[in-house]
Amino acid sequence: MNAVDAPAKTFAELGVPQPLVRVLATDGKTTAFPIQADTLADSLSGRDLLGRGRTGSGKTLAFAIPLVARLNDETSVTELAMQEFEQLRNIKDNDARRKAMLPHPRGLVLAPTRELVNQIDEVIRPLADAYGMSTATIYGGVKYSRQIAELRDGADIIVACPGRLEDLLRQNALSLESVEITVLDEADEMADMGFLPAVTRLLEQVDADGQRMLFSATLDHGVDKVVKRFLTDARVHAVDDADAQVDTMTHHVFAVSQGNKHEVIRELASGKGKRILFTRTKFQAKNMAKKLVDQGIPAVDLQGNLNQNQRDRNLAAFSSGEVRVLVATDVAARGIDVSDVEMVVQTEPPEDPKSFLHRSGRTARAGEKGDVVTLVLPNQERGTRSMMRRAGIQVRCETITPNSPVLEELVGEHAPLVHGWTLSVPVTNPSAGRSRRRKGSGSYGKNAGGQYRKTSGAERKRSAEGLKSRDDRAAGGKVGKYDNRKSTASTEQRREGKRSQQWSDWNTDSHGSRDSRDSRGENGRGGRRSAAGFRSSRSGKRAAAPFRAGR
Repeated sequence: MNAVDAPAKTFAELGVPQPLVRVLATDGKTTAFPIQADTLADSLSGRDLLGRGRTGSGKTLAFAIPLVARLNDETSVTELAMQEFEQLRNIKDNDARRKAMLPHPRGLVLAPTRELVNQIDEVIRPLADAYGMSTATIYGGVKYSRQIAELRDGADIIVACPGRLEDLLRQNALSLESVEITVLDEADEMADMGFLPAVTRLLEQVDADGQRMLFSATLDHGVDKVVKRFLTDARVHAVDDADAQVDTMTHHVFAVSQGNKHEVIRELASGKGKRILFTRTKFQAKNMAKKLVDQGIPAVDLQGNLNQNQRDRNLAAFSSGEVRVLVATDVAARGIDVSDVEMVVQTEPPEDPKSFLHRSGRTARAGEKGDVVTLVLPNQERGTRSMMRRAGIQVRCETITPNSPVLEELVGEHAPLVHGWTLSVPVTNPSAGRSRRRKGSGSYGKNAGGQYRKTSGAERKRSAEGLKSRDDRAAGGKVGKYDNRKSTASTEQRREGKRSQQWSDWNTDSHGSRDSRDSRGENGRGGRRSAAGFRSSRSGKRAAAPFRAGR
C-alpha cells in the first residue's frame, strides 16, 4: 500500500509539534494530504527532499510545517539574540561589523510569481506566529523601502521572487548567509520563466550545510541540474505524475463560432459559483471583464498591466466572493490558490500541455469537484486535440450554441444580474509590503502648543499661500502689471529650461546611463541614507538585543 492508498493520518500522528497542530485545527486542517503525509517524516528530520506532485496537491503546507517547526527547534529567540550579541561585540573590523548588522533571515522560500509569494506567506504566517517568528514578502511592483523595513524589523522567514531578492542583495539590504532552510516552490515554472540562473546564485549564498526542499511538477528545463548540485542525499517523494488526471475534474471541449463565442462565454460566466476565465492577452482580459460587468455580471481582471494594489484588490474581491468571475491571463495560471472555484473556462486553447494543466489546476483542488471548459474555433480543433492528447486527456469535442442543453446543464442556476456594479473592496493584501506607518494621508507638524498633529493637504496649501502673501508684503506689498508680465516671462523661461533638461536627459538615457542613474537614486544613495537612519533610530531597540534587531 502506498501513501496515496493509505488511510489519512492526522498531523499529530505525523509528528507535527502541538502548537502547529492547534493552529492547523483552527483552520479546519486535521488530516494530511498524501504529499504532506509522504514528506513530513523526512522534512521534519532535516533531510533534503524533492517533492513532485500535481498542482493543488497541498505542497505549500508540506514545506511550511517543517520550515517553521525546525527553525523554532534550532534555538529560542532569546538564546539566539544573546549569541548574536556576543558575536557582534567580538567583531573588531568595521566592514565585518556592518555586514553582521544586516538583516539575517533564517528561512527562505523562492517562488516564481508575486501572487504565489503572497499565498505562500498567508500559509506560513499563522504557523510562524505560534512561535513568535515573523515573515516578510519580497517581489517587484512595490516600493523597496517597505520591504527593507520589514527585513529590518526582524523577519525570520522571507518569501521572495528571485529577481527582487537579488536587487535587495545588491543594495546590501540583507544577507543570506544565515539561511538554514531553503525551499524552491514551483521550480519548473521558475525554469520556464528564466529564473534558474538567479536561483543558482541565491542558493550559492545560503548556508551550505542547511536543509533544501524543492517542489516541482516536473524536472525539465534545468531543474534536474539544480537538484544534483544543491540537494544532498535527497529523498524523492512523487505522489502522482505531473500529468495525472484529477478524479474530481471533468473536461469539456466546446466548438463555437466566432459570432456566438462571447455569448457562450457570458452563459458560462453567469452561474452562481466561482469561475476563472483564461484569455491569451492582457487586452482581452481587461475588455472581457468590462464587457461582463456591462452585462450585469460582476467580474474583475488579473493581468500584467495592473499595478500591485490593483492585482491584490481584484484577487481579494474574488477570494472573498464579492465577485464570482475572474478573467485572467496566464499570470494567474500558477500561484492562485482560491478555494471553491467550480469552473475554469479557457476562452482560447493554451499553446502547450503544461499551460493547459496549470490553468486547469485552479479548480478541483484538495479533493473538490470542478469542470474545465475549453472553447475552440473551427480552425483550432485539430491543434487542440493534439495538445490535449499530449496532456494525457481524452475528451470528445462537441459543437454548441448559447442555447445548447449541455451548456445549460453545466452552468446550472444563474446568479441575479447586477447592473451598475462597481468594486467595493478597499485594499488589499496585508502581506504586500506591510507598512508600519500610520494610515491615511497628510503630514505631521507642530501646532501652536508645540505638539505634533496631522495636517491635511488643504491646510498645507493655505499655509503655503500665507507664506507667499507675507513674502509679497515684505517686498513692498505691491505686484503691478509689469511685475505680472515679468513673472509670466520667468515662468516660460523655467519651462523652456526644463524642456531643455528633459531633452538632455533623453539623450543621456539613449546612451545607456538611465538605469545606472535610476539605481543610484532609488537603490544606492537613498538606500544607504535609509540604512544609516535605521541604525540611529533603532539604537534604543538594539540595547536589548543589538544584533537580533538588525535581523
